[in-house]
Amino acid sequence: MRPSEKLALADKIGRALQSKFGYTEIDLYLAEYNIPPPQGVMTNSKWVYSKEALKGVPVDTIIKIAEDLGLEQEIRAAHGASTPPRNWDGTNKFRLFISHIAKHKDRATRLKDCLVLYAISGFVAHEDIHPTFEWQREIERALYNMDAFLAIHTPGFKDSFWTQQEIGFAVGRGVKIISFKMGEDPTGFISKHQALARRNRTAEQIAQEVDAILASDQLTSAKLHLAKKNNGLFGDVDDQIPF
Repeated sequence: MRPSEKLALADKIGRALQSKFGYTEIDLYLAEYNIPPPQGVMTNSKWVYSKEALKGVPVDTIIKIAEDLGLEQEIRAAHGASTPPRNWDGTNKFRLFISHIAKHKDRATRLKDCLVLYAISGFVAHEDIHPTFEWQREIERALYNMDAFLAIHTPGFKDSFWTQQEIGFAVGRGVKIISFKMGEDPTGFISKHQALARRNRTAEQIAQEVDAILASDQLTSAKLHLAKKNNGLFGDVDDQIPF
């Protein structure tokens, strides 16, 4: 994130804190992120006060605060990522980023195709980025617009610079992460999570389990339910109530 983008996001956070809290509450709220009150600031503006407190705060903390305050659109705008990647443009499906290494892109694509039945739109970088588009920028847009993250741990995944950056991004955003073990164990930040095992199952069966995981998790269940409803996978809630 460029300095100008960080300042713009801090400005939006300041506006949000101004509208929600008093001075004491702002101090208590920012203390949850280990941010001390600004020193020597003489102002009657809670907006200015908040921005002063945010000076020098790391970008990842700024993003976490913005997410907690419901400023997702502002985060995307600050990164120039308000526009989703091409294959998610205008979609009302659940958006799942599928992290993989280039050597096994066929497996990622196969799983993506099977997830369509559940109103889940996967992003597979080696398939979904048009050759004329800027590669890294499209990946960033997908990471900022994703609803959840799935890592396919095939041999060599842990050694990939790209996949490790994608994992770090997902961890930083706090989205739901699913690890799919396909020849390699998860390492690093996501090794603590139980991995989804292959067990000689088909891609269709794995897709079904991914859907079940997302449907039962509090981070993703509401968005997935809405995606299914918008795509006609079941009727309105009233239609499901016995009469």
